[in-house]
Amino acid sequence: MGLLAKEDEYDAANKPLETRLMRFIWRQTRGEQIWLLFVIIISMVPYFLILNLPVKIINEPIQGVGFETATATQTFFDLSLSLPEFLGGAGFTLYEGMQLERWPYLIALSCSFLALVCVNGLFKFYINTYKGRLGERMLRRMRYNLVDRVLRFPISHFKRVKGSEVASMVKDEVEPFGEFIGDAYVQPVYLGGQALVAFVFILQQSMWLGMIAVSIIAVQMVIIPWLRKRVLELGRQRQLTARLLSGRIGEIVEGITSVHVNDTSNYERSELANRLGKIFFIRYELYQRKFFIKFLNNFLAQLTPFLFYVVGGYFAIRGTLNVGQLLGVINAYKDLPTPINGLIQWDQKRVDIDIKYAQIVEQFNVTGMSDSRLQAATTEKVEPLTGTIEVSNLQVTDDTGSVLLQDADFTLPVDGITAAIGPLGSGAGVMANALAGLVNPSAGRLRINGSSLTDLPQSVRGRRFAYAGSESYLPQMTLLDSLLYVNKHAPLTEPDYSCLIEPLHPRTELEAKAAGNTLLNYYSDWVDYDAMGISGPDEVLPRLRDVLDLVEMDEVVTGLAMRQRLDPEETPQLCEKLVEVRSTLRQRIDGSQLANLVEVWDRETYNEHATLAENLIFGTAAQADELTAAGIVENEYVREVLSKTGLDRDMFEMGIELADTAIELFADLSPDNPFFEQLNFMTPEELEAYPPVLLRAKEEGFDKLGATDRNMLLQLPMNYIEKRNRLKLMDASTQTRILEARKMLHDNPPADFTDAVTAYDVTLYSPMESVQDNILFGRIAQGVQNAQEQVQEAITDLLKEMGLEEEIFSIGLQFDIGTGGKRLSEGQRQRIILARGLLKGSDLFIVNRGLNSLDQRSQERLVKKVLARARGDEGLGRPFGLLWILTAPHIATEFDKVMVFDRQRLKSYDEPSALQENDDLYRSLVS
Repeated sequence: MGLLAKEDEYDAANKPLETRLMRFIWRQTRGEQIWLLFVIIISMVPYFLILNLPVKIINEPIQGVGFETATATQTFFDLSLSLPEFLGGAGFTLYEGMQLERWPYLIALSCSFLALVCVNGLFKFYINTYKGRLGERMLRRMRYNLVDRVLRFPISHFKRVKGSEVASMVKDEVEPFGEFIGDAYVQPVYLGGQALVAFVFILQQSMWLGMIAVSIIAVQMVIIPWLRKRVLELGRQRQLTARLLSGRIGEIVEGITSVHVNDTSNYERSELANRLGKIFFIRYELYQRKFFIKFLNNFLAQLTPFLFYVVGGYFAIRGTLNVGQLLGVINAYKDLPTPINGLIQWDQKRVDIDIKYAQIVEQFNVTGMSDSRLQAATTEKVEPLTGTIEVSNLQVTDDTGSVLLQDADFTLPVDGITAAIGPLGSGAGVMANALAGLVNPSAGRLRINGSSLTDLPQSVRGRRFAYAGSESYLPQMTLLDSLLYVNKHAPLTEPDYSCLIEPLHPRTELEAKAAGNTLLNYYSDWVDYDAMGISGPDEVLPRLRDVLDLVEMDEVVTGLAMRQRLDPEETPQLCEKLVEVRSTLRQRIDGSQLANLVEVWDRETYNEHATLAENLIFGTAAQADELTAAGIVENEYVREVLSKTGLDRDMFEMGIELADTAIELFADLSPDNPFFEQLNFMTPEELEAYPPVLLRAKEEGFDKLGATDRNMLLQLPMNYIEKRNRLKLMDASTQTRILEARKMLHDNPPADFTDAVTAYDVTLYSPMESVQDNILFGRIAQGVQNAQEQVQEAITDLLKEMGLEEEIFSIGLQFDIGTGGKRLSEGQRQRIILARGLLKGSDLFIVNRGLNSLDQRSQERLVKKVLARARGDEGLGRPFGLLWILTAPHIATEFDKVMVFDRQRLKSYDEPSALQENDDLYRSLVS
């Protein structure tokens, strides 16, 4: 297939953004604008006839002009053409029309008026729909072009921009352009045409009334734009301040840990209030001026009819203007202010949009953007890189001119196994970033086999090199998608739409082409399986398991799977198998050492390792987050059962005891104290609310205490676990009454209770429980050392025996890693990034302090595993080159060659044994 775009598309993408919006619109939509202008000109004909017909209806059939006798008739719908005088003035009759009496004539003219209104409405519908589609198409083009440019910004530019500001510009600030683009050339013609037709009609009826209309309109067109200049400036200020606010909020979110550890939350609130204050006064002045302009505009618009009534009425009384003409003028003027105001607003909007567009262009016309051809998508196989990378006099500086790396000269074999060591800031990491293309050299050369490394297209550099840094970003997606992301270079198959709930719109590809978007199909399979060393999607799971096992993440993924929830409707077969696993596990638990580690659910017994609420309800929520302690206590049916069994009073006393104990033990501790982890029935925030409730409860008792206070105390024991909390509040008699209440709850429950609760059933899979809880069908014993690990090991072994290990592993791969991968720990993120590099199948894998969050023993273990894979030891895949900037220098002895950096310079580069003999810095680092 080769390159997936045409040469002219790359030329267009490389051009800077057009600086004038109107020129940009005309260049992109010339054909559509001309067609719309033609339609608008045609639409003026029925519009003029609509203005003229009311005069004809009033004067002729209603007032009787032409119907002086009872038998008089008028011709209706005669069609004739007359040539100009210079062509002879001859006339041609196309249709002689019909002779109608007064009443039929009135009906015919009225029906004609209604038909013209419909035709005019259809013209408006077509024009507005066409404009809307044109505007949305251009808006889509602009957003695509802006993000396309972001993808080609030099890496260094991202240090000077905020992601939230860029997102705000692409999403919000270009939004008004879509509405304006459809109106850019069409609106002044359309509105001007309407105004001209109405004005000509008014002049045709009365020159004096026409002059009055022109005078008022002239005043509007001079005063209103002058007043709106300040409004435009305020609008520009509002946009800039809103963008800066968006960027600042983004900074707070990204640096929230810094806010907390430095106690600067109140400073942030103060700055936020200051920014919001500026925005408030800008917007307040803007509203004042906008509504004053609106008042003035409306006053001038209403002044004209007043003059029409006075002056026109005078002419009608004198007989120089008939009633039909006066009504026609008033009717025509009714439609005149709208297009005039529209023209004024269009001009002001044009100026406003031009200002906003100029600001966007300024932000996105960045110098040093990469050529779009370097990012060209290609399906051709990229041949492996061989030979050496030659680095000559390499120098890198930052934006302030500080030298980060200088005078680096070395030759690096692509397939070599090389380590780089040195203190922080020594230049080793900068060298790695330069080789990976993440920083641009300020001097020197990077060449591979005689060709410039910086000129290599991304299809070569992005496939034949792999990179893992300590701060690599993981976008929000599933763990599976994150691992495969590095091998999604180009669409390799026909699109598969089976995953879509609704069918794709039939115009999808046509509209993408019309908007200048890429035609690369998102629903194709983009994964380069060959690069992963496999033949197709069926081999993905074993390959991922192999690599995740190497980076010691396989057990983590299985653990993630065990905490996931499954929907039996989506995975019915797997859920049935897990119920079988549950049954087998229960058989093994009985009579084994696991019997002391797991207490399974039994309708006739109280589970001492579960909460009181779980024992009482004996089920799970039918939907997420329904069965909270507060929700259970406030449920009318549950309260009725608790009252019948007397449990409500017992639980009230338990609540007082729990609140007393919690206040006594935890009241003086800070909310982030780790001891609060032991307090499972109350949060630190809730603890502050209980002392006054406790005081009132002791004074007033169960019967007199208010419902809110009583419910607060009743919900505390709902999360009480005797085996964990050990406050000796749960005796045998209380457990018996809880079992009685459980039986009453499930014997004849109302519909709302059965809809909210799914009772435990050993034969059914519960969608609101995790995979592990479904398999256990019970709770792990509290307070037994290593109980969790032993039970998980037993479950894992059983899943292997029953052949479900891969299916469970695949569930773990569907885990949503969160924004920036923050649902994973930093160490887990670094392991995933390392795994992605290994999956890429590259020729040179650059690891820049990629495991610095792990302890040295873990780093050493993982580095040795990757080294074995890179060398192809014991047939472990295809060998590849490795350049590792180490944070644990002593591991450098395992590499074939080592670079030693210090003070932004490459000090030495040799085999470890030679460096050990001759290099004091090397010896001090590895010791």
